Amino acid sequence: MTYRRPPSNRKPAANRLLAVDDVYRQPVGPATHPKSLYCLLLRFVKWRRERNWSETTLKVQTHHSYRFILWAAERGIRYAAEVTRPVLERYQRHLYQYRKANGEALSSRTQRTTLQPLQVWFSWMAKQGLILANPAADLELPKLEKRLPLTILSVEQVEDIVSQCDLTTLQGIRDRALLELLWSTGIRRGEVTGLEIYSADFSRRILTIVQGKGHEDRIVPVGERALWWLNRYIVHVRPEILAVPECKALFLAMDGVAGLTVNGITQAVVPYLRAAGIDKGSCHLFRHAMATQMLENGADLRWIQAMLGHRSVESTQIYTQVSIRALQAVHSSTHPAEQGDSEKPDNMA
Repeated sequence: MTYRRPPSNRKPAANRLLAVDDVYRQPVGPATHPKSLYCLLLRFVKWRRERNWSETTLKVQTHHSYRFILWAAERGIRYAAEVTRPVLERYQRHLYQYRKANGEALSSRTQRTTLQPLQVWFSWMAKQGLILANPAADLELPKLEKRLPLTILSVEQVEDIVSQCDLTTLQGIRDRALLELLWSTGIRRGEVTGLEIYSADFSRRILTIVQGKGHEDRIVPVGERALWWLNRYIVHVRPEILAVPECKALFLAMDGVAGLTVNGITQAVVPYLRAAGIDKGSCHLFRHAMATQMLENGADLRWIQAMLGHRSVESTQIYTQVSIRALQAVHSSTHPAEQGDSEKPDNMA
């Protein structure tokens, strides 16, 4: 059986990423029973908040756990004790057979992302003595596909993108500073939203990222070119935009009331990518470009790891597969068909 979403012009609530507070407003089943799945999810959220888990992590994990509760309730499963290994395997088959509105299946990565929060949640229940055994303990997740980034921007492409900014306007200068900073540092768009007016140290040429991904602070270097554009924005543009003096956000929305949100950063960046002929991707393309281009110019992988804020070097190693300049040089100098005395086609002579 194939599972399909009903056609709709609006993204259904069941597939939008729910905020944690939305779950509180939408109880499921016996919401007040202490052993119900819904009640235990709220208890789990509270427990994790008390231990300083990030709201982003809570939002993602709560969303997927809540979706499982809805699926289980439709099948008459409302209590934690009723969830067994076969039930979770049935839910896993549901995800495998599910089809999006365009007919596409969920990727193996999406399926894993949906199931992993359940493993964490049921493990917590078992450790707290709320269930006798963890039904998700040996659940075998879909094998994760190792895919390269779809688009890796060249230096020329990045230059073309940043040149699209209209420097006769305040927004154009703000956006140019934003694009230059993304390319120079490779920081995540979520980390940009946390930058404040004094996050950049111009004398030391560094940027301090406070409570980035994983609640970790880090300091990254910033190039002179990016600092020049950032200084131009801070001195000449930000004071003109600022409507609320108390706002300390580095990059302001054009109404000047607050800083750019994550979505606001995406909306600022994407038009320049599309204008430069880049049909797919957003802010993360600059992160990929920075890492790949620095690696091709001889940067050590460990330094790239520190710049990107990766906990494990395994996350950074993906860039060794897309950075092929050194490999091309080795190929040209060692492959027998590439040697000077080898026969070449006439049109390449």
